Amino acid sequence: MWGSVAPEASRRLLLAAVDSFAELGYHGTSTRHIAAGAGMSAGALYVHYKTKADLLFQIALTVHRSVLATLREAVATGSAPPARVRALMYAFSSWHATHYKAARVIQNEMAALGPEHAAEIAVFRRETRELVLSEVRAGAASGDFDVADLAATARALSSLAIDVCRWYRPEGPRTPDEIGALNAHLAMRVLGAAAP
Repeated sequence: MWGSVAPEASRRLLLAAVDSFAELGYHGTSTRHIAAGAGMSAGALYVHYKTKADLLFQIALTVHRSVLATLREAVATGSAPPARVRALMYAFSSWHATHYKAARVIQNEMAALGPEHAAEIAVFRRETRELVLSEVRAGAASGDFDVADLAATARALSSLAIDVCRWYRPEGPRTPDEIGALNAHLAMRVLGAAAP
């Protein structure tokens, strides 16, 4: 996910910011913490980012772009609604386990974004919500899913995937792939879909 961030010093600073924000919170992190985590001087940070808030925004932008691209790619692999939603839930959940630290920062620190940055990130969030809802809607329309409330069900599925970042630990008993597979299975049960 971070490979597109250039130059390399900018990427190091972003990764150090993710670590610091995850450990200390946005408000508990100083630019000195971030620079030290990147192995750079405090002044070097400002060559790449104007402020700590800009760092948070770049993390949020990278994370949301990555999630949306991952979900779009997942639903493109299936032809019928159940296959698409299984792929979507697998990808959504395993992404949040694989990138749990960055995802946790975003879930916990979004309120620290300024209004302009928050508005830009909100566009990605709406697109992600609409993608999940449209797949649930398609399955209900085709008769593959038994759904009484489309919006609430789509929201529940999204929460199932996103909340993985809150509890996942790499040293835990399940891998990101196993979590993705389990949540894809649970999604089918929630949707009342027949077993594949």
